[in-house]
Amino acid sequence: MEHYSFTNVIIGFGKGGKTLAKFLAGRGEEVLVIERSDQMYGGTCINVGCLPSKNLILNGQKGLPFDQATVKRERMTEQLRAKNYHMVADEETATVMNGTASFLDDHTLAVKLANGKDLQVTGERIFINTGARPNIPAGVELGPRIVTSKEAMELPTNPASLAIVGGGHIGLEFAGMFSSYGSRVTVFDHHQRLLMDQDEDVAALVTKDLIDLGITIVKTKPSSIVDDGSQVQVTYRNEAGESVSASFDAVLLATGRRPNTEGLGLENTGIAVTQRGAIAVDEHLRTSVDGVWALGDVNGGPQFTYISLDDFRIIRDQLAGEGKRTTTDRFAVPSSTFLTPPLAHVGMTENQIRQSGLEAGKDYLVFSLPAAAVPKARVMENQRGIYKILVDKSSHEILGATIYANEAHEIINIIALAMKGHLAYELLRDMIYTHPTMAEALNDVLAKPAESK
Repeated sequence: MEHYSFTNVIIGFGKGGKTLAKFLAGRGEEVLVIERSDQMYGGTCINVGCLPSKNLILNGQKGLPFDQATVKRERMTEQLRAKNYHMVADEETATVMNGTASFLDDHTLAVKLANGKDLQVTGERIFINTGARPNIPAGVELGPRIVTSKEAMELPTNPASLAIVGGGHIGLEFAGMFSSYGSRVTVFDHHQRLLMDQDEDVAALVTKDLIDLGITIVKTKPSSIVDDGSQVQVTYRNEAGESVSASFDAVLLATGRRPNTEGLGLENTGIAVTQRGAIAVDEHLRTSVDGVWALGDVNGGPQFTYISLDDFRIIRDQLAGEGKRTTTDRFAVPSSTFLTPPLAHVGMTENQIRQSGLEAGKDYLVFSLPAAAVPKARVMENQRGIYKILVDKSSHEILGATIYANEAHEIINIIALAMKGHLAYELLRDMIYTHPTMAEALNDVLAKPAESK
């Protein structure tokens, strides 16, 4: 069996791994990237996650038929996949292997190439970047009509009726997307309400808008999901506690994602795993084995592409910097859910602030403004939503913000920057913004706290 040795071995071609590979090769260091599928060069985001789903959401908003939109989505991912492959493979000291890797010991990997050939690889440094995969409920089998978000984007046509199991951020994005293509969507979610991580006032607005779009919300968890050969039978208990069954053309499982560690052979190493199945890392992303790091979704951190990119920055600082960057540096990390309009958030919610013991008016200020008050919202013909910003009364720093409005995914970055810089909210209040924009609403929303209006 052939055996190779590399200074740097990266398992997985995701955001953090590919950026690290490019960086190391740019320094003239030899680096090997092992990727299981040639359809995943570039990672989840560009192939089966962020970008293709947002492309489908955008084209649904434009009124494009689903079959045409999927062609555009595939064309885009093909271009991005090729670009990402060549970004690494064209580097003189970089090698890309298409195969599956598993540990034989702390620094030795068995690799089964896509062509069936077996070889061994030793890495002085090993970086695990295998990402995460959909969590499939027990007793449910995937098939042509029972799919995850990946297969949902590859359906030949949009289903006339679609059940989505899971009302989290991915589930709601796909609910809005398929509704825009004409599917009758039902969301099954067992929580007391949607968006439990958001304040009740914001969640209520989002829920109302989803219902107004024709989306049905069922507050329960299906007891069984079975494909009968022509449709999918979903059995659940209604509000009266009775067991009922409904038929759907397709079911999308949006029941979370879990770290992709199965098959890595971690049992042959000293690499520790958390109770939730993630690779355990310290604040520098080092595993329990010297010379082995884990970055991206596999290490159990927030499952965002931009967190994977920041994981790269932390590791780069250890390899070629001062070694000061850690995961504890992260503050004011924004997030966005691409509904129509988008929902974006950064920092603390009001529920979290209350739980910390602070009192509204006395310890913190609440600023809010309906999106309908923003001129640009009228121009864009979508006046749904709200701006909500929470401010520390003594320091005047922003504690958190939620924006449910057009361009929320852009505006939230302005607020995150102010929080990161520990700036007083008055700076945003008194900024001169271009007009007409959704950003200029910050002039008005921060003019007076809610209790002073």
